[in-house]
Amino acid sequence: MLNVFERWYKRKFSDPDSMMLLLLLLISSLLLAVWGGILMPVIVAAIIAYLLDWPVVQLCKLGLSRGYTTMLVLFGFISISVLTFVVLVPIVAQQSINLIKETPQIWEQGLLWLLKLPETYPNLVQLNQIQDVLDAINDKVVVLAEQLLSASFSSLGGLGALLIYMILVPLMVFFMVKDKEMLVSNISSLLPSERRLIKQVGTEMNSQIANYIRGKVTEIIIVGTVSTITFAFMDLRYALLLGVLVGFSVLIPYIGAAFVTIPVAIVALFQWGLTPEFWYLMIAYGIIQALDGNVLVPILFSEAVSLHPVYIIIAVLFFGGMWGFWGVFFAIPLATLVKAVANAWSSPTELPAEV
Repeated sequence: MLNVFERWYKRKFSDPDSMMLLLLLLISSLLLAVWGGILMPVIVAAIIAYLLDWPVVQLCKLGLSRGYTTMLVLFGFISISVLTFVVLVPIVAQQSINLIKETPQIWEQGLLWLLKLPETYPNLVQLNQIQDVLDAINDKVVVLAEQLLSASFSSLGGLGALLIYMILVPLMVFFMVKDKEMLVSNISSLLPSERRLIKQVGTEMNSQIANYIRGKVTEIIIVGTVSTITFAFMDLRYALLLGVLVGFSVLIPYIGAAFVTIPVAIVALFQWGLTPEFWYLMIAYGIIQALDGNVLVPILFSEAVSLHPVYIIIAVLFFGGMWGFWGVFFAIPLATLVKAVANAWSSPTELPAEV
């Protein structure tokens, strides 16, 4: 057994480049684990910088200076973000408040439907089973309400952090985009000379992350907009709120689409009941999800390394459990990183000659 492990170790880590790659991964993971909260503004700035680098590059091809184009693109991004916040957030907030006010009515209708099941299907459903389900749901609702209340109080302390983000992040984005080549050169100078595999993985991941961030933001906008227009056209209540939820659900592949179906179906069922309008809406919603998964995603992520759905779901659960929202957001790039590292270590290396 020890001989097997020794041969595996020599095959994978006898190359100094492999050891340097492993050491870099360990150091990076340790930094994120210990100082991830402190470094979060830097991570957010890097994400936005990846998003804005492509339009800056395209404008530079027209002969404009990189500093000028960076200022222009960043100003446009901030303007669009502020305009979106001013226009959408008040409407979404008001629709959320209205939906919360109507939740007791929705819950009451749901209770009436559940209590009628034993009469409709006496051989399949018993009244005590319904009561057990309702008690479990009530316990979950109480726990969720307590969590939401505590989260609302804890978020008050985050207002100062929000001001820091509003000042520091735009500054960091500007310099990250403007001085990209210099920053990359400075980071490269810190790496060891044995960096063949580090460079191989870094080159692959740089294009993957840039493509993923741009594609994911575009997917959120397209899916959210189409869903909102469809819901509004079919006269579904809370169309904008539900459209925003559907748009952001694409952050979590497969799982997000399944979860966001629940509020869409509940609101439609409360508004129309089991009528043709309800089924028309669900069919339209299913078509949107099908077009997103089978048409839009292949177009936007054509340069991404293909990953099996099982690996994607595992990555979402694993990295989401470790780093919350950002772990979910970067689940696919992180899974791609794992695959790139595995490919790098699996590449043939020449073993050192035995003395």
